[in-house]
Amino acid sequence: MDMFMEPSNPSPLPGAPPALEMRHISKAFPGVQALKDVSFVAYAGEIHALMGENGAGKSTLMKILAGAYSADSGEIRVFGQPVRIAGPLDARRVGINLIYQELNLARNLTVAENIFMGVEPARSGLIDRAAMRRAAREVLEQLGASFGPETPLSRLSIAEGQLVEIARALMFRSQVLVMDEPTAALSERETERLFELIRRLRDQGIAVVYISHRMAEVYALADKVTVLRDGQYIGTLEKKEINAERVVQMMVGRPVQDFYEHRTARTKGEVMLEVRGITDGKKVQPSSFSVRAGEILGLAGLIGAGRTELARLIFGADPKASGAVRIGGQPVRIQSPTDAIAAGIGYVPENRKEQGLFLQMASGDNIAMNVLSHYAAAGIINPIGVGQLVRQAIKDLSIRVASPATRAINLSGGNQQKLLLARWLAIGPKVLILDEPTRGVDIGAKAEIYRLIGELAAKGVAVVFISSELPEVVGMSDRVLVMREGHLVGELDPARGDVISQEHIMAYATGVKEMEVRA
Repeated sequence: MDMFMEPSNPSPLPGAPPALEMRHISKAFPGVQALKDVSFVAYAGEIHALMGENGAGKSTLMKILAGAYSADSGEIRVFGQPVRIAGPLDARRVGINLIYQELNLARNLTVAENIFMGVEPARSGLIDRAAMRRAAREVLEQLGASFGPETPLSRLSIAEGQLVEIARALMFRSQVLVMDEPTAALSERETERLFELIRRLRDQGIAVVYISHRMAEVYALADKVTVLRDGQYIGTLEKKEINAERVVQMMVGRPVQDFYEHRTARTKGEVMLEVRGITDGKKVQPSSFSVRAGEILGLAGLIGAGRTELARLIFGADPKASGAVRIGGQPVRIQSPTDAIAAGIGYVPENRKEQGLFLQMASGDNIAMNVLSHYAAAGIINPIGVGQLVRQAIKDLSIRVASPATRAINLSGGNQQKLLLARWLAIGPKVLILDEPTRGVDIGAKAEIYRLIGELAAKGVAVVFISSELPEVVGMSDRVLVMREGHLVGELDPARGDVISQEHIMAYATGVKEMEVRA
């Protein structure tokens, strides 16, 4: 049995029809026009990135292509021929496969059984397992997989599971391969290996549609970029036209420089947070700094420099070996997050799903979590007061949620992050520590989070802003501290003539600045 084969159009000829055409696609759900007259074209042998903020219509368009949804109007063509896709099997028959961010695999089955799930070859009325194993082994070898067809899927990593999904697509003559945020759970090395494989698939003549909100990935892979906004087609850029400013403006409808709050627009008050000699005796060396009311202090450094560890020490999430914290000039004793909250310190952790949110609980409960005692009398919570708080927070932060009862797990990354911000705003913080607050959210949600941070600072909150994205550190911060190997090694303060730039931050983060000083 030889089901695996190269795409039928391994190298597009001049004038050849596109591998995929979606013409004038519209789709409405109750109360929502998800897509309006959207067209999308992808050619064999190219990687075509599809971008747009959450709610732009990317997933809806691709689910129509995969047969999960039916369009209200429009048509789909594969190599110039109209096709009718009424379900996932129809999509597979015409050479279209979609690999979702959440892998569609059965962990209790073997690799071969997953590849052939639903279309198992038969002989004399029985599943031909030998043929399954032979065909699966052939495609796995071509993909360079380190596991075999009889390996239980439960033993594989997420990256290896993606290989199984790709093997399934190739086994059935995939002409168009859609990958939805495929690197979300991968390490840097796994991501590099995936990129190599995607390029190989492109070179074999497959049309790869790549959905991502990460500009670095788009730069590394894409031959073209198409942008959707609010369910409508905005435009397509060729490789030579792709740049962050242009893509961002297409996605959100305004220039990238308008994202950040202007440092000159805020007045700084008294020192609100003062940290002196705080250390855990291990990862974080004795560290001292201060933040004024109304100031956004950027904390930068390479991954592993100790930024998160320092934040957790201040918040009492990890025990400190020594050091002191003052709030508004008064010493405070912080041995736990409860102590920090009582002192007016809020902390948004870098991993919102594991350390911040209660994913299975309602959005409203996540918002009100820290202040329920404020709405209780004789041990009974006042639901009217809590409801008012939650509704106002949802309105103020523009959280896109069907109702306060919607579980947090069902929200987008950006809206989940805004739930956490709403929880800490409810306590009226004097100091707010934000650890990677825009990680994993789309560009539109980033802009909203930047706006919220600026508004907090304008109201007098002292903000500690930790980020690995240097452009947002530069754009958001009034002053920047840089960490390296657990030490605070540098400060960039425009008030004394310093220039906050990516180059200057990296000079401290990599030790180049210290080398210059010693020289």
